[in-house]
Amino acid sequence: MMINTSTFNRSWARVVLNALLRYGVKHFCIAPGSRSTPLTLEALHLENQNQAECHTHFDERGLAFYALGLTKATKDPVAIIVTSGTAVANLFPAIIEAQLTHHKLIVLTADRPPELIGCGANQAIQQQNIFGEYTVASVNLPKASPNFSANWLVSVIEHACVKQAQQSGVVHVNAPFAEPLYEADEQAIEQDPWLAPIQRWLNQPKTQWIDRQANQKDVLMHEHWDYWRTKRGVVVVGKLPLEQGMGLKSWAETLGWCLITDVQSGVETNLPYADIWLSNKTVEQRLLQADIVVQFGSQIVSKRVNQFLTAFRGEYWVVEESQDYLNPNAHHQTRFVAKAHHFTRVHPPLRQKPWLLEPLALSQFCADFIEKQVGGNLNEAALAHHIERVLPTNGNLFLGNSLFVRLVDALCKLPEGYPVYTNRGASGIDGLIATMAGVANGSEIPTIGFIGDVSALHDLNSVALLRQITVPTILFVINNNGGAIFDILPVDPKVKEKYYRLSHNLEFSQIAAMFGLDYLRPYTWADLSTKLKQAYIRKGVTIVEIKVNDQEGSSLFKSLLEQISRAKID
Repeated sequence: MMINTSTFNRSWARVVLNALLRYGVKHFCIAPGSRSTPLTLEALHLENQNQAECHTHFDERGLAFYALGLTKATKDPVAIIVTSGTAVANLFPAIIEAQLTHHKLIVLTADRPPELIGCGANQAIQQQNIFGEYTVASVNLPKASPNFSANWLVSVIEHACVKQAQQSGVVHVNAPFAEPLYEADEQAIEQDPWLAPIQRWLNQPKTQWIDRQANQKDVLMHEHWDYWRTKRGVVVVGKLPLEQGMGLKSWAETLGWCLITDVQSGVETNLPYADIWLSNKTVEQRLLQADIVVQFGSQIVSKRVNQFLTAFRGEYWVVEESQDYLNPNAHHQTRFVAKAHHFTRVHPPLRQKPWLLEPLALSQFCADFIEKQVGGNLNEAALAHHIERVLPTNGNLFLGNSLFVRLVDALCKLPEGYPVYTNRGASGIDGLIATMAGVANGSEIPTIGFIGDVSALHDLNSVALLRQITVPTILFVINNNGGAIFDILPVDPKVKEKYYRLSHNLEFSQIAAMFGLDYLRPYTWADLSTKLKQAYIRKGVTIVEIKVNDQEGSSLFKSLLEQISRAKID
């Protein structure tokens, strides 16, 4: 039985996508394109069989970040399908972020066949290994051809997925297809003799041929733990999965150690506002008298906490489940490749009294001090300090990369275990709206996000993705007329406005109207509270623009740091 090229392309794509289906892929994110037609139509075939769900977006960069949000929320690998050429290059920012944060993206890039590369053919670029070191596996398939067995193709995809299961990160599969790409014979695919050796496998879609759970190695107790647990310690918690943070607070408190937590940790602390009170050099110097620091997780937002870790010269332990090299300060350190709750389980605490009370006193002072300084107006600092007022019950919080995430980390106390999503791997401002959309759709629970105005402008294409969300979702755009983060940095005033801050004098009401989304611009807390109650009833997205004075948030932040730095500690 002779199979034409367009029909065999579909058979080849069917094998690739079914291999991913058995690995656990449930979502395919598809950008429009011609060369990717075999992959696209096979993904739709899976959706029609209720075996997968397909998502679309016209912008590959936003689509990739949307896929990143999906995998963040679902914890499952998510596949992306794009056509050849610069469509592939547009995926790179999200791939960098996913690789640095160990999220499972599988990127399927359709390609021209080898004979059309490097000869001036249209939309043909060098796609093989284009993402370099930002993948855990890069598969360069040959042109779809019956000269390669279906079993071989399954094994190649399986091998890449095994690597991802072991390391977590990005898999790139580059798949060349020759024309014709259209008008495949659907019935002929079912009877294709090339598929006969794996037909039983294809007919059993729920058969799992790979263990997606990486083996958890035993965590051994440090040989000198009985010694170190009697010493003066500081526990610093960065970004952690929620399940790993359980029990960390009581573990640190039992030891009598100071506990400093990041906004991404999901762990409540009795020493909030660390980014503020650590500006006081007297307290910082006393904290530096600790004998040991144990750091859980990474990607710490606070500048003052990072400065403390840089200055610390005692025993330094880092507990992180990834195998990344985490030592930005070139410390002599002990590294535990382990989950936080596995580490604490085999390192039982010894009950002791707190060894340092000054941070607790200053932290408690900061609570009232910040409240008075922030005041009762609706501004970005007040919104950060009182963020719990606007959080949905049993929802998600997404924080972009701007001044606001620093204000939240410095000024707020989040509820214990509240899910917080960020893109803090590369800390870029691109794709934030798209990532939030993926989180909302992937989790299927109410989601609230906060991004800066420049971040919103950078990802305007992705506002279209918000229209696909069917759960109550609020996107706050904090409009301080430019990159206000640069107001807290020592930027030369002569160049700041033109080359750093990029003030734009724009607002977002017409953006919401263009995409058919509800829009709010509240001026008071009462107004915001009333309108949010209505917004959370709706099954869709509301854009809330908080328009504030250009430098009010940054000025208040700098003032708080300056005043606390001068506070007298007895």
